[in-house]
Amino acid sequence: MRLPHLVPAALFTAALVTSPLMAIAQDDTITVKTDVKQSDKPSDKASDKTPADSTTQGTVDVGGQHIAYTAVAGTITVGSTDVQDAELGPDGKPQPGSQLAFAEPKDLKDATPHAHIFYVAYFKKDAKAEDRPITFFYNGGPGSSTVWLHMGSLGPKHVVTDGDQHLPAAPYKLVDNTYSLLDTSDLVFIDMPGTGFGRLVGKDAGKAFWGLDEDANAFARFIARFITKYNRWNSPKYLFGESYGTTRSAVLSDILENNKSIDLNGVILLSQIFNFTTDIDGPSGNPGVDLPYVLALPTYAATGWYHKKLPQQPAALEPFLKDVEDFAMGPYTHALALGTDLTAEEKNSVAEKLHDYTGLPVAYLLRANLRVSGGEFEKALQEDQDLTTGRLDTRFSGPNLNPLSEGAEYDPQSSAISSAYVALFNDYVRRDLKYGEGQTYLPEAQFGSTQWDLTHHGFPGTPNVAVDMAEALKTNPRLRIMVNGGYYDLATPFFAAEYEEKHLPIPQSLAKNIEYDWYESGHMVYVRDESLKQLHDRVAAFIKSTLAGSK
Repeated sequence: MRLPHLVPAALFTAALVTSPLMAIAQDDTITVKTDVKQSDKPSDKASDKTPADSTTQGTVDVGGQHIAYTAVAGTITVGSTDVQDAELGPDGKPQPGSQLAFAEPKDLKDATPHAHIFYVAYFKKDAKAEDRPITFFYNGGPGSSTVWLHMGSLGPKHVVTDGDQHLPAAPYKLVDNTYSLLDTSDLVFIDMPGTGFGRLVGKDAGKAFWGLDEDANAFARFIARFITKYNRWNSPKYLFGESYGTTRSAVLSDILENNKSIDLNGVILLSQIFNFTTDIDGPSGNPGVDLPYVLALPTYAATGWYHKKLPQQPAALEPFLKDVEDFAMGPYTHALALGTDLTAEEKNSVAEKLHDYTGLPVAYLLRANLRVSGGEFEKALQEDQDLTTGRLDTRFSGPNLNPLSEGAEYDPQSSAISSAYVALFNDYVRRDLKYGEGQTYLPEAQFGSTQWDLTHHGFPGTPNVAVDMAEALKTNPRLRIMVNGGYYDLATPFFAAEYEEKHLPIPQSLAKNIEYDWYESGHMVYVRDESLKQLHDRVAAFIKSTLAGSK
């Protein structure tokens, strides 16, 4: 089962995977107008015609503020290259007289590849564009739509999921989000090309958009077109990516800063992964690289603490985790580095300590040679109760599918809440946003035989985009980065994110531009109400601090 948020590195490596202008600014105040008129002229390529954007109104109460907002749901069309994109008009069609127009084929399947990218934007009414921050949100996968962030995090609506149990079946509960970021920023939720209501068109369109570099460049073109369409070039700008969305953010930041001349005020990273060689899902396939085990150990410890599997239960989580981190970077790292030179006595000593920190049996740890992958941990921790522990959020548990399997065969957290998110979005987008009638919403890309292209800057292989994040930071030394993560996230462990950031190839003087915020939640930290409130408060404070520093 491939999860919608992050493809495990083992699978990632082996198998990867518009309408007329409708908004203008008047007197520096955001004003959104809707033009739903369709051309009377029949289209030569009717199947490439995108539905009209839909504009609706709403209100939400956040922190004592009653916020009236305008919501726009629609698509923006981008080309597969910068040259092609420059020849597309604001309606997504080739500009008259352009090379693209002359080369336009009769059959749509032979057309130059392009993407209709679906988005939903929320604008606070009566706000001056130049004073009003705007934040671009997207999930990861690669291959996921942004339904998760849209319906769970800082938008005006929130799927009720608090708890660590599988939700009852429909009807699910959607509420006004009292922790929406609309009190601080306008919000744009962007679905990856080929997901949501967006579609890829033309010859080899999947190949043109489904790759590490291709994807980031498509998002850069989308953002450039969006800020042109809505006159937001002079607004403070932020990226908010989750999971593989943080991988995208690193590359996208560099492209925006250095190829598009679009400086960012801040980059907000949630459940970060830059370097896929540190992924804990399949480290046994890369012997000699033991860092994944080291960086996942604090998450194993947090999970053992949560499920009360530790021999001696510490009173508080965070002080306990500091002890685990010190052990992980010291004695544990040293023991693994010794390899076959590690003596039996030393190995037993380390196994005893790992047992104290994780709750896994000493005998199991010795058989595993002190190296337990994420899937193995998820299967072994609660094996005495015939339970599999969650991956995206290890607070969740579910019955074992196969008691004799070596590792977890599914993710109880993903199974527990995914249906609620997809069902409620499909209802909300049609009922409240008045968009999508007669269309199918794709929560995930339909890759088929197409593989996600890992080539980065011309080099194939397992990606590490830390250099992109570092280049964006060095070329814009005022850029601020906010790293968020959950203690119970075994897809992208929080300690790995901290390690990645602290090993960016940047001058030490720029380290102060990076802040770290951790939560007692999982990959999707916002599924826990207390963590959602903390996320809102911390992100709002981060944005305000970057604005104060720019004056």
